[in-house]
Amino acid sequence: MGKPSGRRRFLKNLTTLTAAVPAGLAATQTQAQHDHAGHVAQAKPGAGAAASTQGQAWLYLMQPEAEFLDAAVARLIPADELGPGAKEAGVTVFIDRQLASSWGTHGRNYRQGPWPEGTPQQGYQSQLTPQEVYRYAIPEINAYCEKQHGKVFAALDGAQQDAVLTLLDEGKLDLVSVSPRLFFNMLLDNTKSGFFADPMYGGNRDKVGWKLVGFPGVAAVYTEHVGKHGVPYPAQPVSILDIEQKVAQVDEHGHPVHVMISRND
Repeated sequence: MGKPSGRRRFLKNLTTLTAAVPAGLAATQTQAQHDHAGHVAQAKPGAGAAASTQGQAWLYLMQPEAEFLDAAVARLIPADELGPGAKEAGVTVFIDRQLASSWGTHGRNYRQGPWPEGTPQQGYQSQLTPQEVYRYAIPEINAYCEKQHGKVFAALDGAQQDAVLTLLDEGKLDLVSVSPRLFFNMLLDNTKSGFFADPMYGGNRDKVGWKLVGFPGVAAVYTEHVGKHGVPYPAQPVSILDIEQKVAQVDEHGHPVHVMISRND
């Protein structure tokens, strides 16, 4: 956290991201594809980027948790002159679906101890599942905010929210159940993934993340472009959801036919 906007900080690290499929859902992609039809109405890409999560049918989150996440992701990737931010892109819906999947319960992970403090190179070391990390951390953070400011996190102003997130990032906000850095890093990773994942996973509404960085989405046939180096490819992005809902045109092999746009669009 800090004075520069979350989006600019975020864009500096774009080369470390995988835009098409979030890591947390990679192992459950097949199940998600079977299940997503029942969830599409909750977060249609065209439903409006500023849609509120009030009244949202959550799969795992409780409403106070969703309100916390709406506020937190809005500080990590804020709406600005470049376009909508993480809240408007439906990142809270994306996180909810991740937590409701086998990723959220560590259904495919080894979960036996011991549980020593690990190094960054050793990956995830906590005995807590992602579901537990979110469920334990959020009420403790809200309790801290109420003690310090008389309000829960979602009711604080932007500067106060940034200060709380900075304390979490630096490991300086004492939480009883969860490491503050573990929670902050998980939240930040999930926010980035949700902003760039295919809209079928609930985030990246209207493909706002892809439009921001010029990512065309599902791969088309690029044969005629192979020899063109350093030439922009300004295409309207196509998602898996677009293809499944027959919104996008595809060729005889099922590859999307990208519609090119002018650089001024």
